[in-house]
Amino acid sequence: MNAPTESQDPKKVMHSIIQRIATGPELSKNISQEEAAIGMQAILDGVVDPVQAGIFFIALRMKRETMDEFKGVLDAILASTLRVTAEVDEVVDIADPYDGYNRCLPAAPFLPVLLAELGVPAVNHGLDAVGPKYGVTARHVLKVAGVNVDMSPVEAAARLSNPALGWAYVDQAQFCPKLHDMIPLRVRMVKRQAVTTVETEAKPIVGRKRTHFVTGYVHKPYPPIYAQLARHAGFDSALIIRGVEGGVMPSLRQAGKFTAYQDRGEEVEMDIDPVALGITQTVRAVPLPDSLPKSERDGDEVAIMVDVQATAQAAAEAGLAALAGNRGPTYDSLVLGASLILYHVGKARTLVEAADMARVALDSGKALARVK
Repeated sequence: MNAPTESQDPKKVMHSIIQRIATGPELSKNISQEEAAIGMQAILDGVVDPVQAGIFFIALRMKRETMDEFKGVLDAILASTLRVTAEVDEVVDIADPYDGYNRCLPAAPFLPVLLAELGVPAVNHGLDAVGPKYGVTARHVLKVAGVNVDMSPVEAAARLSNPALGWAYVDQAQFCPKLHDMIPLRVRMVKRQAVTTVETEAKPIVGRKRTHFVTGYVHKPYPPIYAQLARHAGFDSALIIRGVEGGVMPSLRQAGKFTAYQDRGEEVEMDIDPVALGITQTVRAVPLPDSLPKSERDGDEVAIMVDVQATAQAAAEAGLAALAGNRGPTYDSLVLGASLILYHVGKARTLVEAADMARVALDSGKALARVK
């Protein structure tokens, strides 16, 4: 893609883009990667009217975004991200759903802690609240657990470089404040749009030699989309897991799948069998305690159905207990998630070996000391 030149007036470009993409189901036209990048950058920089910004995203969505359009939107996000190289050779970048969970207790916020104990520096990232679910996020859970969730990318990278810690959480408000400032606009747009698809690939913390992208999905069309975007963002490898609520944790009781690529090559699909890894749970994910208070957004059938603070508290307690070696659904979720990542990054020869490594680390209780 050719870089936008200073002579290209973003307001004029946006005017032209809207004229072409917002002309109905039969006449709407696709735009180039460069145009999508200019339009997205103009929105991030606040140089176009919010109404035009909303039209830009909704019109792209209604005609269906092309890969070039996704890449262009991602280009602008990558250009606006504060990126830091950690003083470690490899980093695992875990992108759990930014809109969170509302049907189970999330275990993934503690996955980087376990990976760090196993010698794999890892970072997860997210934000406080965004649609469509407005669910319980890693930020909520880790904040309750006493973790600093407002570190700068420099501070987060330093934690990865510290052998006694080896992991970090970094918030979108810190690594891409211009994108984070778009949340009020996204709330008003209601529906999912291009940003929801690409924002998790901003890549705020990278390794000196390799950076591995890990994310989840529910709907079958997404693995090739995420893989193409991960290559475009420069991730050396990608692990894309069919997970509960679109997260990185597969079902604990059902066979599943993951898609992966290495060295920016073609992706391959593989099966996941929890039973083969010694997991015999009767639940798909960590269940919500019956005692949790319920909550709803008026007139919203998708958004949160649980109380965020209470659910975050329950998830934090379950996660800390699992890191201390207490067995249960959260423990098994961490074993399952870690085994996929350890195998993917070459720390284990088989998934069974990786699962055994994860159990040894959890049973030692040593990972708990890395939380704070």
